[in-house]
Amino acid sequence: MGRGPELERRLGPGPARDVELLAGGRPGAYLLRIDGDDQSYVDLHDPTRLEFDYVRRMGDVLDVHGTPPGPLRVVHVGGAGLTLPRYVAATRPGSVQVVLEPDEAVTALVRERLPWARGDRIKVRPLDGRSGLEQLRASYADVVVLDAYRDGVVPRELLTEDCSAVVARALRDGGAYLLNLSDRAPFAHTRRAVAGLRAHFPRVILTAEPATLRARRAGNLLVVAGGDGLPVAGLRARVAAAVLPYRVLDDAGVRSSFGGGTPLRDD
Repeated sequence: MGRGPELERRLGPGPARDVELLAGGRPGAYLLRIDGDDQSYVDLHDPTRLEFDYVRRMGDVLDVHGTPPGPLRVVHVGGAGLTLPRYVAATRPGSVQVVLEPDEAVTALVRERLPWARGDRIKVRPLDGRSGLEQLRASYADVVVLDAYRDGVVPRELLTEDCSAVVARALRDGGAYLLNLSDRAPFAHTRRAVAGLRAHFPRVILTAEPATLRARRAGNLLVVAGGDGLPVAGLRARVAAAVLPYRVLDDAGVRSSFGGGTPLRDD
């Protein structure tokens, strides 16, 4: 996808917060770029179109969770252009979604230029992820999605064992916690996150591109934590139809390949 003409440029809060909204190469499609990094690809005409590979894999997890195509209650930590919430609204009608997005300048731009329908039942709260998670009532969500970055990394306070406990409390029985982590071999970052998750979730599975697992390049590792019902078989069925192949590691595979980490703690 080539860079389209610039539509909007705004400076948000904080130093050098450069927010760009670019044409996405097709009618009704847009690319949201923040501080030079592509954050969201939004197709207003087709919200089921997920341009970024890792977002497509996140969509696969949401597609096979629970009892499709029934509605879900989803909390998204990190919002940007709301690509994934729009996708859930389109594919799981009746879903109720809360987005925790502290950057009010970005949300204002998205509301103005990339509005979502009132019937989509998407509510954006101007809260940082940790504060917003701690305010959720117990057993509130079917799925919590963590896709939040600050200066190119997931904020530390969202990857501690203590935060995993907060998420576990907010999930219903059978719920799932989906985390988008950027890492490369030897995966020290992911190992520590997995160790913190294991203290509060019985099972952890993971999807990644083969080249990332083979230490050829960095990539997005999607970690899913939950109970015995995590949809390993459903995800592996999705791989067969994927445009870009990826691997699904079950709980044993994650223990073998991503064990041995020391959990992060708030203190």
